[in-house]
Amino acid sequence: MNDAAARLGLTTGMALADAKAMYPALSVADAEPQADARLLAAVADWCDRYTPLIGLDPPDGLLLDITGCAHLFGGEAALGRDIVRRLAQQGLAARVAVADTAGGAWAAARFEKSCLVVPPGGTREALLPLQLAALRIAPEVQEALAQVGLKRIADVIDRPRAPLAARFGQHFIRRLDQALGRDEEPITPRLPVPACVVERRFAEPILLEADVLGTIEFLAHELARVLERRGEGARRLAVALFRTDGKVARAEVGTGAPLRDPARIRALFVERIAAAGDIANPGFGFDVIRLAALATERCDPVQTGLAAPDHSADLAHLIDRLGARFGLRRITRLVPQDTHIPEFAVAAVPAAEDRPPLSRGQAQRTDDRRQQGKNYLSSEPAPTQAGACRPSSDSPTRPIRLFPRPEPIEAMAEVPDGPPVRFRWRQVLHQVAHAEGPERIAMEWWRDEKGRVLTRDYFRIESESGVRAWLYREGLYGHERAPPRWFLHGLFA
Repeated sequence: MNDAAARLGLTTGMALADAKAMYPALSVADAEPQADARLLAAVADWCDRYTPLIGLDPPDGLLLDITGCAHLFGGEAALGRDIVRRLAQQGLAARVAVADTAGGAWAAARFEKSCLVVPPGGTREALLPLQLAALRIAPEVQEALAQVGLKRIADVIDRPRAPLAARFGQHFIRRLDQALGRDEEPITPRLPVPACVVERRFAEPILLEADVLGTIEFLAHELARVLERRGEGARRLAVALFRTDGKVARAEVGTGAPLRDPARIRALFVERIAAAGDIANPGFGFDVIRLAALATERCDPVQTGLAAPDHSADLAHLIDRLGARFGLRRITRLVPQDTHIPEFAVAAVPAAEDRPPLSRGQAQRTDDRRQQGKNYLSSEPAPTQAGACRPSSDSPTRPIRLFPRPEPIEAMAEVPDGPPVRFRWRQVLHQVAHAEGPERIAMEWWRDEKGRVLTRDYFRIESESGVRAWLYREGLYGHERAPPRWFLHGLFA
């Protein structure tokens, strides 16, 4: 119901047929709860200019924790008037109240005649004349209270709690205590509370992207000083651009290492804005720009080495730039895993993740386990054909990249446990010119769904046509499978 309908004497909850009978020309629109929720979220986003602690109170309310923020706007009353005035310019009517408790502010905003600032310690006196509906209780509880003559908060505030709780429920008592501040009622912010925030307000809105980036760098200097005093660096940064028409644009970037260099912070947002050009659409201009460190991490000064260059900073910068443009989760690196099974030997993790790779000792132990059971054939392989070359002794024992799934092949060997002399892969027959192996790997029993442990014998193969492959025989003759199967797992460059 809008203000015009209220002036006609209509009330919320009235039957539509009654309202149309009184005013046949009444305009009616279907309710859209989802659109209302989107509008409420947009208003909450806009209110972020006043405080980062904003909670939704559906269907039509917001809760703002302005502790320590009101003095920036000339006091609590001035802050409330500024909210009402700015929302009115956007075509929205709002009622604002400030109190010591969320419940007290909720009651004053909805059941007082005008904008009200409840003085500190005056919540009890402000609540006394209000209806019991101001306690945010269910309608059936209000009716039950009214039947026994309890209609205002003053009628119940000093009564014994045990009889009230027994008759009207514990929730009623809890709401009363929350309004009075006896029971804690925290505000759940809709956005994560940043570890550190800096912002700049403009008397005249700015329009140019260069000015936006310059302001971000300026704010980054202020943020760097705060982080340096804490001995921290930013791992996740966010910029909020508040437009004069009420819209808010946000951009967020992550870092591969703790960061507080203003130039690099600016460069990250250059990449981010370039990747999503609509972020910096100024409309009628930005009047507030905020830079926040959403996540921080300890960042101690590092002494650069003299003997060898340290490329870790350059690598972290590269990861940051790629992450700002494509998203940090899309930038991955391969981390060695503590297993000897080839397809599980490495795992792709986000490049900016703090999870460290295996230490040199762990990696060496993993490599030792991979070599367990390794027994190269002692017999000299058949002479290679003219023009064919054997694999170099310093060539890798495994391909750098494996197939997503081992591909089945048809192979023929001279002896059951020996290397193949020829194999067919993708309908092409290859004659083996040189073979090395086997490298025997016993599968981990818990990875086999049927409880079978299938041993693999891996061979490095070079064909007469120059194909260098890494293939294996799955299963042992007479022990695990009859006959064993052959697979090609990867190719050497």
